[in-house]
Amino acid sequence: MLFRILGPLEVCAEADPGTSYAPQAAKLRVVLATLLVRANEVVSVGTLIDELWPDAPPRTATTTLQVYVSHLRKALRGADPDNGGAALVTRRPGYVLRVGARALDTTAFEELTRRGHRALHACDFAAAAEFHRQALALWRGPVLSDTPHGPVLDGAAVRLDEARVTALDERVRAELHLGRHREVLAELHELVSEHRLHEEFHAHLMVALYRCGRQAEALRVFTLLRQTLVEELGIEPGPVSRELQRRILEGDPTLSQPGTRESVATAGSGPTGWTAAPGAALPTATPASAALPGTVLPGTALPGTVLPGSDPYFTGRAAELAQLEALLRTAPAGGLIAVTGLPGTGKSALAVEAAHRVADAFPDGRLFLDLRPGADGRPPRAVDRLPGAGARTPATDGGTARPRRVLLVLDHVASETQVRPLLAAAPDAVVLLTAGRVPAGLPGLRSVVLGPWSREQVPRLAGLFTGRGGPGAPDTAEPDVVAETAELCGRLPLAVRAAAAQLAARPHWTLAALADRLREERGRLDALRTGDVDVRGRLHAAYAACPEPARRAFRLLGALPPGRFGPREAAAALDVGEREAAGTLETLADERLVALERDGCRLPELLRLLAAELLAREEPPEVARAATERVCRAYADASAEPGRAPDAAGRGLVHLARTAYEAGLWELTVRLTDALGGWVREDLEAAYGLALDAAVRCSDRVAQARMLRSLGDLAWQHRRMERARHLYDGALDLARAAGAEEEAGRALVGLAELRLDAGAATDAAALLEPALAALAGPGRARGRYEASRARALLALAQEEPETARAWFGECLELAGALRDHRLEVYARRSLRALRTTAEAGPRGPVEVRPGLWRLHPRPHPVPVRS
Repeated sequence: MLFRILGPLEVCAEADPGTSYAPQAAKLRVVLATLLVRANEVVSVGTLIDELWPDAPPRTATTTLQVYVSHLRKALRGADPDNGGAALVTRRPGYVLRVGARALDTTAFEELTRRGHRALHACDFAAAAEFHRQALALWRGPVLSDTPHGPVLDGAAVRLDEARVTALDERVRAELHLGRHREVLAELHELVSEHRLHEEFHAHLMVALYRCGRQAEALRVFTLLRQTLVEELGIEPGPVSRELQRRILEGDPTLSQPGTRESVATAGSGPTGWTAAPGAALPTATPASAALPGTVLPGTALPGTVLPGSDPYFTGRAAELAQLEALLRTAPAGGLIAVTGLPGTGKSALAVEAAHRVADAFPDGRLFLDLRPGADGRPPRAVDRLPGAGARTPATDGGTARPRRVLLVLDHVASETQVRPLLAAAPDAVVLLTAGRVPAGLPGLRSVVLGPWSREQVPRLAGLFTGRGGPGAPDTAEPDVVAETAELCGRLPLAVRAAAAQLAARPHWTLAALADRLREERGRLDALRTGDVDVRGRLHAAYAACPEPARRAFRLLGALPPGRFGPREAAAALDVGEREAAGTLETLADERLVALERDGCRLPELLRLLAAELLAREEPPEVARAATERVCRAYADASAEPGRAPDAAGRGLVHLARTAYEAGLWELTVRLTDALGGWVREDLEAAYGLALDAAVRCSDRVAQARMLRSLGDLAWQHRRMERARHLYDGALDLARAAGAEEEAGRALVGLAELRLDAGAATDAAALLEPALAALAGPGRARGRYEASRARALLALAQEEPETARAWFGECLELAGALRDHRLEVYARRSLRALRTTAEAGPRGPVEVRPGLWRLHPRPHPVPVRS
C-alpha cells in the first residue's frame, strides 16, 4: 500500500496507484491520518479520542473508536487483501499502523530534504537543488486538506509546513549559488507575497534582483519588508537583511558573483570575516555580512561555521553558566571542556551562550562545528571540517608574534575518535564540546554536567508560557500551574519548550488546560511534540545510540514507578542479582539514561515514560508482565518491613498499585495499597477503590473490610460523615463475618470517632471499649495505636487531661515499636500540647490525626447504628 498525506488523504494499492481507497467518512480519515503521522509508533487510545473529539468526547468514545478501527481494517484490506488488515495492530495502550519506509510520502519527503540539506552543507549545490526539487514535488496541497484536524494533526501540519518552507529556502539558496537568479525570480516574488514575514525569502529576492541589474527594486524589497515588520510586530529587520541592504547601496561587486566552493569558504571582507592572514591557523568569527544569500550558507558546516546567535529565551543555568565561563576564560592553549548530561537538558544552548559571553577572551575567533552523523549514519571527524588546521603559524601584532587565542565549539560529539585528530591539528585552540556522555580517554578534560532545571529556577519559566520573553519577563501565568507543568515535563528544558510551543500554537488553550493534558502519562510524550520539536524522538535517539544490552535493561526499568530507587528495586526489574543490577545502573548512567544521586537512582520522568512505552512495545507481553510482577512484589515486600516510606515513595506505591490492578495482579494490588497507610493524599480514594475491587476478585473478605475502613477514614477526613458511617458499618460486618477480630476493632474505632465528632462522648466510649479489647492481642500494634489515639481524644473531650496524657504516652510507646517516625512525632506533639492547655483552654484546637486539626469542635449529627 501507498499512503499520501501531503495534500488530501490517499490510500493506494502499489499495483494501482491511481485509485484511492481512503475512507470517505471524516472520522475514519481522522483515525487513519493520526496513525499515519505517527506511523510505526503506538498511538494511545486517549490521543485518538482527543483527536476525534477535541472539545468533549462522548461517553461511548472508546467503544466508538473500536468500531472505527474495525472499519479502517476493512478499508485497508480493500487496498491490500493480503497484508492490509494486518498493518493496523492493537498494541497497548492503543494502536500502531505498520508502514514501510517507501510507502509514505512524508517519509520520502523527509529523506529527500535530509539529503538536500547535507548536500548543501557539502557545497554540492546541484545535488542540493535536485533533492529539494524532488521533495517539494511530493506536495499536492496543504497537509491532509480533506481531513478535520485535532491537536496531533495540527501539530503535524505545522511541522510539515515548516519543513516545506525550509526545503524551499534551501532549494532557492542552492539555485542562487548555481547562478540561476533569473530562473527563480518569479517564484521568489510569489514566495515573498505568501510569506510576508520571512526575511530569508526577501533576502533571496534582493540578491536575485541585484544580480539581474535591478538595484532599485532590490532596495524596494527591503523597504517593504521593514514596513511590514514594524507595522505588524514592532521590530526592525535582522542584521543579515540590514547588512545586505548596505552592500546593495554600496554596489558590492561580490554580490554579483554566484557562490562556489572556494568563494564560500573565503567570503567576508571585514576585519572579523573569514579573511585570515597568510599562514593563519584558523579562521576568525564570521560576521553577518558573510551569511548573505548566495555568498555563505548560514548555519552550515562548510568547513566551519559562524557561532549561532544567543537564544533570547535562555534562562536558568546561572551556576552552570558561571562555572563554564570560568573554565573557558582560564583554559590554557589546548584546553578541553565538555558539557554533558541527560538528553534534552540544553547542552548546546549552554555551550553557545557561554561562547558568546567569552568573546573578549578569544580575539582570534570562535568556530562552531556540528558533528551529528551524516547521510551514511556515521559521525564526521572534526578535523575534516577545519580549514587550514595543519598551519600553526602564530598571529602577529605589529610584527611581534603572539599565541593565537581561538575557541572551537564542537556540538554533538559522539566519541573521542572525532576529537583526537583535531587536537593534533589545532594544538593551541581551546575546545568546548557537547556530548551525551563524557568522551573517554581525552587528557585533561574538564566537564560540566547538566540535569533538569532545579525547582528554584521554575518560577523564572513563566515568560516561556506567556510568549513575552525569557527570564524576568512579565507574565500572567499562575505560579502553581507553571510549577506543575514544569514538573510534568520533568523540568527538562526541551520538554518545557515543547509545552510552551504547544500553548503558543493554540491561543484558545490556557496553561491549565495544557497541564491537564500532560497529567495523563500515556499521552504525555504525544502532547510534547510540536513542529520540529519532538521530545520523544530526542530521548529515543539517546536510547538508540546505546548497545542492545543497555537498551534492554532500560526497557525493563520501565516497570519501575516514579521516584528514587536502588539496586534492590532495579534487580527486581532486571531479574538479576543486586550487584549485577548496580553495574547495569552505572552503565545506563554513563549513557545518561539514569541519574545516579547520593540517596539513590532516578529514572528522569520523561525517560521513565519512554522506558514504559518501549517495554510494552518491544518486549513480548509475558516478559513485560513478569517484570511488572517482580517489581510490584519487591515494593510490596519492602513496604512490609518495619518503618514507613516517605511521601514520594508512597506516590510510587499508588502508581504500582494501579499498574498491578491493570495487569490483573489482584493480591499484589491489595498489598501495595495496604502499604500506603494514608500517607499519600493525591489519588488515595481511587487507589483504595481499585484495591477493594481487587479484594473482591480474589475473594479476600478481610482485605475488603480493610479497604472499606480505609475509604471510611478518607470520607471522615473530608467530612462526609454519612458516607463514612456507611463504610465503617460495611467494614465491621465483613470483618465479623470473616472472623477478623483486629479489623473489626479498627472499624469500631472509626465509628467511635464519628460519635465523638457528633458530641456523643458516651456512645464513643461504648464503642471504644470492645475495640480496645479486640486490639489488645499480639501483632496488632497499629490498630492498638489508633484505638489509644481515639481514647486520648475522648479523654480530652471529657476534660480529663491526665487520662489523655496516659493514652498519648501509650501511643508514643506503640509508635516506637512500629518504628513509624510520623506517628511518634504526632504522639510527642500531642503530649506537648497537653502542657499548654491552660493557655489554649480545653476547647482549643486539637490535632485529631497527624496533620488534621479540629479547630472549632462542633457536633456533626451522625445516625447511630441500630
